[in-house]
Amino acid sequence: MTVNRYIHLFAGTFILISLALGVPGSPLFVSQWSLAFTAFVGLNLFQFGITDMCPMGWMLKKLGVPESRATCAR
Repeated sequence: MTVNRYIHLFAGTFILISLALGVPGSPLFVSQWSLAFTAFVGLNLFQFGITDMCPMGWMLKKLGVPESRATCAR
């Protein structure tokens, strides 16, 4: 997997978990304040779209995750 795929995977997972913890109808409901984490992830994605800087991408690169994968053109 590449850095880009990990970022999408983590962002989607964190959003789904925070929604499960923050929506009152959910069986995993803890507090509506859990939705603040959804906002945090959304703001980070928005910031990345504008500035092209992603702290998680930097961390993944330092851990040795490849930035892209060579593919065969069809």
